[in-house]
Amino acid sequence: MADLFANQAPQDAPPAEPREDAPLADRLRPRALDEVIGQDHLTGEEGAIGRMVAAGRLSSMILWGPPGTGKTSIARLLADSVGMRFASISAVFSGVADLKKAFAEADKAADAGQRTLLFVDEIHRFNRAQQDGFLPFVERGTVTLVGATTENPSFALNAALLSRAQVLILHRLDPQALAHLLDRAEELEGPLPLTAEARDALVASADGDGRFLLNQAETLYAAQIDEPLDPAALGAFLQRRVAVYDKDREGHYNLISALHKAVRGSDPQAALYYLARMLTAGEEPRFLARRLIRMAVEDIGLADPHALTQCMAAKDAYEFLGSPEGELALVQACLYLASAPKSNAVYKAQKAAWKSAKVTGSLMPPQNILNAPTKLMKDIGYGKGYSYDHDADEGFSGDNYWPEEMEPQTYYAPVDRGFEREVKKRLDYWDRLRRERGEG
Repeated sequence: MADLFANQAPQDAPPAEPREDAPLADRLRPRALDEVIGQDHLTGEEGAIGRMVAAGRLSSMILWGPPGTGKTSIARLLADSVGMRFASISAVFSGVADLKKAFAEADKAADAGQRTLLFVDEIHRFNRAQQDGFLPFVERGTVTLVGATTENPSFALNAALLSRAQVLILHRLDPQALAHLLDRAEELEGPLPLTAEARDALVASADGDGRFLLNQAETLYAAQIDEPLDPAALGAFLQRRVAVYDKDREGHYNLISALHKAVRGSDPQAALYYLARMLTAGEEPRFLARRLIRMAVEDIGLADPHALTQCMAAKDAYEFLGSPEGELALVQACLYLASAPKSNAVYKAQKAAWKSAKVTGSLMPPQNILNAPTKLMKDIGYGKGYSYDHDADEGFSGDNYWPEEMEPQTYYAPVDRGFEREVKKRLDYWDRLRRERGEG
């Protein structure tokens, strides 16, 4: 059995050299971990992967990062670096039968003294029960699991699986790393038919995705262009990469969080950028209108009461005009919110009042403000002693409106900004009158 495995190529083992007609991205695939571009924080000597390779033993891990950042390449090179058998499956194309087969082959290899690195691409696409199926094989060491995902593991993977694997984060490739990839392509294929400015534009269009960049470069080589293209000609020749954005996944939540925090932080320029990111990526404008309305009441409130009016008007304008014209109304609302005075006093007041209401339960209001629609209710004291504020001096009676078993509370504390500065003056004035009349 040992001889059988010694002479048999590991499942899905990468060929020593790619075919001459293989895609450019495959021909430029790194042959060693130190050739992986842009992930030195993991593959370097001080990185988590570098340390594991130096020790000669891998732990199970989840490689989390954007597309085209080297997850598959790293997994293949890891197996080779520590002398493990490499097997791979894709959660997109594989089911329970494929998993059982992979585990059975790993068991055979283990009997022959050969450890297996099982690479699972798009691991987040397996359902919870399928993810649970990995656990016994990982626990007893049948396989060292290396999963790859573009989704946040906290949301996409079982807690039990995460507790048995180390999450390693791959960075999107920065312009320097992408330019280095193009350098390697040009060493192999010759100069790209681009001006220096167009080359920079090509790097920018990749949006951190090395595989996409190399595919675009391959398209340029195949076209056999005679004269170098400038940025405008390049833009006409190649389609710009669509930004990574899943409306029901982490990209969505990251960008709406960034938009909300930029508005709260009174940075209209950054707020407009994130609004543009979401709209150009295909976000539903009505979702953004709802979030802008939320920002108006949560982060501005009575510091500028017109903020809510602006957002409601923007929502109505969008409904009336549709896209793309109506999106300008959302831009106006976004800029209004970001440049408005900020206060979360209304938001804090709501939370405090809700908490108090739950704690105090069913306390009755004081009798003087109880409704008394019948003679019986009047006879037993409902409404007795109520002071009609419009008949009092300055339109203010100073009566107590709190349940007798409850001390008056302060939920709403306006800030000294925007319109709330005037509200604060008014509340302070009424508090002073209340104290004076109480003392009298």
